[in-house]
Amino acid sequence: MNIRMITAAGLLLALAGCSTTTTTTTAALPLLAKNPVQDRWQGQSAGRFFAAYGPPISDRDESGNRVYTWRGGYKNVTIVTKDGKKTGKRSLSCKADIVTNQSYEIRSVRILGDQPGVNGPSYCAELLAPPEKAAAAS
Repeated sequence: MNIRMITAAGLLLALAGCSTTTTTTTAALPLLAKNPVQDRWQGQSAGRFFAAYGPPISDRDESGNRVYTWRGGYKNVTIVTKDGKKTGKRSLSCKADIVTNQSYEIRSVRILGDQPGVNGPSYCAELLAPPEKAAAAS
């Protein structure tokens, strides 16, 4: 019994000593905060967004703003390997909170559910802020 207690205590001490610390520099923060969907839609009318992509699934008040939860962009895609073989299908969709002010202007877009896209790491970015639309809005 004592050997078990000593072993357990030793294991707990060893695990307690295993911790990692991460230092974040301000130079890395802009890379982490990159949100092409927000860059594309911030300052635009929420009506324009919902007309283009469909209505929200819910809404709520939050700190004087209106937050609309939206889900859409449902799409089935065939998975093709680099050598051109079809290996199956997967379903894509996007979920986001659209935060608006009292004037129904988009203040921020928070991506809640995203998946790897067809041509990049974010399906939401491909859907809601494609490069040609992002360039045209600037």
